[in-house]
Amino acid sequence: MMEPEQVRALLLEAFPEADVVVQDMTGTRDHFDARIVSEAFTGKSRIEQHQLVYAALGEAIHGPIHALKLKTYTPEAWAKIKG
Repeated sequence: MMEPEQVRALLLEAFPEADVVVQDMTGTRDHFDARIVSEAFTGKSRIEQHQLVYAALGEAIHGPIHALKLKTYTPEAWAKIKG
């Protein structure tokens, strides 16, 4: 099990400039909802973006993290969504 802040710390280590929000979806500390806004995603497909996130989470994605609802955005795409 992991705390949301631990997941967030792993993501910020890989994407230091990113806006990262992580929430525990079930209270069991193994199902998370993550939103990551990073320049690192520019020019990458959604699959490539998610692969970068999985790589950043390393072994945690194969153990303590049972489920991850993932939303990735470039800063430009996030700005359009936010309005």
